[in-house]
Amino acid sequence: MNNYKYDYLIVGAGLFGSVFAYEANKRGKKCLVIEKRDHIGGNVYTENIENINVHKYGAHIFHTSNKEIWNYVNKFAEFNRYTNSPIANYKGEIYNMPFNMNTFNKLWGVITPNEAKEKIEEEKKTSNIKEPKNLEEQAIKLIGNTIYEKLVKGYTEKQWGKKAKELPTFIIKRLPVRFTYDNNYFNDVYQGIPVGGYTKIVEKMLDGIEIKLNCDFFKEKDYFEGIADKIIFTGMIDQYYNYRFGELEYRSLRFENEILDQENYQGNAVVNYTDFETPFTRIIEHKHFEFGNQSKTVITREYPEKWSRDKEPYYPINNDKNNVLYEKYKSIAEKEKKVIFGGRLGQYQYYDMHRVIEEALKCLKKEKLY
Repeated sequence: MNNYKYDYLIVGAGLFGSVFAYEANKRGKKCLVIEKRDHIGGNVYTENIENINVHKYGAHIFHTSNKEIWNYVNKFAEFNRYTNSPIANYKGEIYNMPFNMNTFNKLWGVITPNEAKEKIEEEKKTSNIKEPKNLEEQAIKLIGNTIYEKLVKGYTEKQWGKKAKELPTFIIKRLPVRFTYDNNYFNDVYQGIPVGGYTKIVEKMLDGIEIKLNCDFFKEKDYFEGIADKIIFTGMIDQYYNYRFGELEYRSLRFENEILDQENYQGNAVVNYTDFETPFTRIIEHKHFEFGNQSKTVITREYPEKWSRDKEPYYPINNDKNNVLYEKYKSIAEKEKKVIFGGRLGQYQYYDMHRVIEEALKCLKKEKLY
């Protein structure tokens, strides 16, 4: 028997930490969850404003083809039939995303899939790019110049804070081109949004488990390392090791929320602004995630930002340089007897929600808790 106060200290109350805590607690393990923010839920946190569930850290649409994961999340909430169908606004012209027959019809007046294919092939040939050296060439090689200029270039440059010619090709390995009149962004079998928001899911997971909010692991690292048999760490892996091999790179985001005294601002949950001149990448109108008809509406403008240590990291920049650096951290992390790293920041992967849950369940299986 150990003399620790807790079996598991879980650093971070996002999806990874909450799934782990829920399953461990169910099997009689004593857990403490600490979270540096003033709320649980991590980036999936939703807040009720004007009776609308506002996605505080950007649009979160749950989608998966893994039936086990779909059944798992449905234990905690009922999901609606929401289908992700963003639209793009390029200087006042509206286009459907992902690129599909509606997009091609608006761009070129083509009606049949064959006409669209011919048009795209013609544009790709004109570009004459054999071996793409950067993102711009890669995108033009995949979809031709017109779509690239109107719907990819400006948005991508804003998102990554660099010119497309300076970005690596790996960012756009694939651009989904669909020759159907279907605006569904994802190909997954299951998709939807939890009725009543994501926070309720995490509240159910953490019910009956001790939680400390506004609690920074690094301010009392020695103390926290001494109170539990094992630590589940979902923060930045490089920060955990005090950046000993150097800083990994992340992208940050800034969100500007506004309550508007009108029923319907843009007619869609997500509108991407694909020109470079508009400073934000998209506007989210949250009520449309749950087909709301409230008298007011809440919108969020999303601005990408360069990450620095005083900003929130939202997603890793998985280029070659960073991946090589992450492997160094991973090699020491794998030797840890006491610490397990999880989630987007702990595993330095741009995971969607279903992948985070998959990884948490994998981790629980290793610990013989699932």
